[in-house]
Amino acid sequence: MRLSRYSVSATSFEGRAGRFIQQPTGYRAFVPAPLPPNPPLQLNDELLALLSEADRALGRLDGVTSVLPNPDLFIAMYVRQEAVLSSQIEGTQSTLEDVLEWEAGARRGEGPPDVEEVVNYVRAMNYGLERLQEFPLSLPLLQEIHGVLMHGVRGGQREPGEFRRSQNWIGAAGCTLQNATFVPPPVHEMKSALYDFEKWLHDGSLPVLLHCGLAHVQFETIHPFLDGNGRVGRLLMTFLLCHRGMLRCPLLYLSLYLKQHRAEYYDRLMAVRLHGAWEEWLAFLLRGMAQVSESATTTARSILQLRESGRARLFEANVQTGPATRLFDLLFDQPVITVSLVAERLGCTYPTAAALVAAFAKPNIGFLEQVSSGKRNRRFRFKPYMQLWEHPPGFDNSDFDNNDISPASAETSVRDASALAPDPGEIQETQNR
Repeated sequence: MRLSRYSVSATSFEGRAGRFIQQPTGYRAFVPAPLPPNPPLQLNDELLALLSEADRALGRLDGVTSVLPNPDLFIAMYVRQEAVLSSQIEGTQSTLEDVLEWEAGARRGEGPPDVEEVVNYVRAMNYGLERLQEFPLSLPLLQEIHGVLMHGVRGGQREPGEFRRSQNWIGAAGCTLQNATFVPPPVHEMKSALYDFEKWLHDGSLPVLLHCGLAHVQFETIHPFLDGNGRVGRLLMTFLLCHRGMLRCPLLYLSLYLKQHRAEYYDRLMAVRLHGAWEEWLAFLLRGMAQVSESATTTARSILQLRESGRARLFEANVQTGPATRLFDLLFDQPVITVSLVAERLGCTYPTAAALVAAFAKPNIGFLEQVSSGKRNRRFRFKPYMQLWEHPPGFDNSDFDNNDISPASAETSVRDASALAPDPGEIQETQNR
């Protein structure tokens, strides 16, 4: 633990966020107190200033939606970016380009084995946002989203879409309930905590951004699934921002900030549990929301500039046919392509598609670069567009590119079938993604 690096306010104290309870088999589990915090949040001048800054930054980001031509072409990349980063926090190795190549059908079976976990995150995000148009945010909806997230991937055998029926815990690989870093509530306490959590989700008395921050920690603390809690907890913040009207579209890739500050992220979550340090956690999160909002807004402006300059380049190169314009638009939605994909999406012949791709790869246009070797099944990427996502403005790119998880930050969720199940069973371990 590295909690000594961070200050704790006078309102924070042990027991404010919950209590550790000794269990019959000897381990101590944490049972969270219902939200909102008691004593109430102390909204001092610093926290109010951070809240105001994050509100303004999110407002500017939301305003981007109204100026983007055909927003659906661009929003998909924001969702993919968040999916990649949130999954990398939990240890996946797939990159944004890996996901795009998988979607293009270019490297099925060749890319990183965890790429489908990221693709499932995209599906879960889109599924949840679509369902929220008809149904309220609720426990059954979170179960549905979890089922989509975990379908057919590692951890998919661990009751996807179902709340756990046995004890889990968090700690280094190989640890036990007795020496775990954190033990979430036992099943019977988990059910009560989830009931209180669902009721509180619809409490609109707090500003939306504070509400999101509290919800994320509470969900992570309850840890209701055997796997995938971290990703569902981060999805929850996006769903709340969209459901409560802060964002019309999921343009915030908050996991960029959480990944760059991963050690502090985990420490702040634990500080809430141990010391009730809600205000410090919220200050950390609000700084991230403001920073990522500014970054995402800058990215949107760069996309608009690229679109305008790209059309001008096509004009200068005398490549202005209908298929060329449609290929240019396609690249913003699918920036990794093959000739076969272009032919399919544009509804043209393979030779026409090959000629278009070749023209876009010429130095005078320079949109496409080949990323595969050989002359068969060649893959190309929309280089200037991909660079906008690979180097997010306002962030240290060396840290952004680092996808290693330190042992201190890695979380392992362990199902103890012998502790709570009627019959003794095998203890299973899985990475808590």
